[in-house]
Amino acid sequence: MAGILAQRRNKLLALKKMREQGTAPEVEARVCPACGRALSDDELAGNQSVCPYCGHHFPLPARERIKMIVDDGQFRELDASLVSTDPLDFPGYPEKLAGLHAKTRQGDAIVTGLAKIGGVRVAIAAMDTRFLMASMGAVVGERLARLIERASRSHLPLIVFSASGGARMQEGIVSLMQMAKTSAAIRRFSDKGGLYISVLTHPTTGGVTASFASLGDIMLAEPGALIGFAGPRVIEQTIGEKLPEGFQSAEFQLEHGFLDAVVPRARMRSTLIRVLALHGKGGVNRDR
Repeated sequence: MAGILAQRRNKLLALKKMREQGTAPEVEARVCPACGRALSDDELAGNQSVCPYCGHHFPLPARERIKMIVDDGQFRELDASLVSTDPLDFPGYPEKLAGLHAKTRQGDAIVTGLAKIGGVRVAIAAMDTRFLMASMGAVVGERLARLIERASRSHLPLIVFSASGGARMQEGIVSLMQMAKTSAAIRRFSDKGGLYISVLTHPTTGGVTASFASLGDIMLAEPGALIGFAGPRVIEQTIGEKLPEGFQSAEFQLEHGFLDAVVPRARMRSTLIRVLALHGKGGVNRDR
């Protein structure tokens, strides 16, 4: 690990020196946090933001992830007008939200909508870590709950790509309430026979893991995704024991029965198409 960190540092210093000398390459390089290789934006764009050398999966913006999964031109966003407010008068929160709205062009940390995957109509959502680490506040919970209810009414399968740092501290108890709201919505959806496919990406932690992200009928994850509630240090201090290496990785979770499969990004769309076909889920031909 020390060798990788040193290699990464040297690459960053070299790039900094090239910029100062005006000899930096036209395409800015990003350093893979797993193998330390410098990667151009073109390399990543051509490989679905996956390192071509070690397979590390970089985070994806929500709309980009959805575009990779759904049929061309077959996504309609819902509830985009719902935006976060400041229910607790938290200092600096409105300014932070305004900056994130401008940077991400999103109203909050989740994008929801209706789409087709392999010709099958679905309700789909994806979280975006660029927006306050995709923390779950009132808008995230409300958008997701509305999507689940729509999926239930129209008998559509539900697919949610989770990635989150957990509950949003700037919204306090309002944020924590979203755990109960989304979990209850999933329960009602399940009671009506709905198919829920939960896909965990890096990282999926905190209140999101403790609520809707862990309630899928089928549980998938991307390789190397960090999945857990609290961090390893907190857990070790609480139980007074040393934890196994990599115990919160997707691969560890698969080995211990929490996941059904770890699916590389390049195979995620085809996997979802097969799962939907296997379950015969197509939804009704109406939109309410």
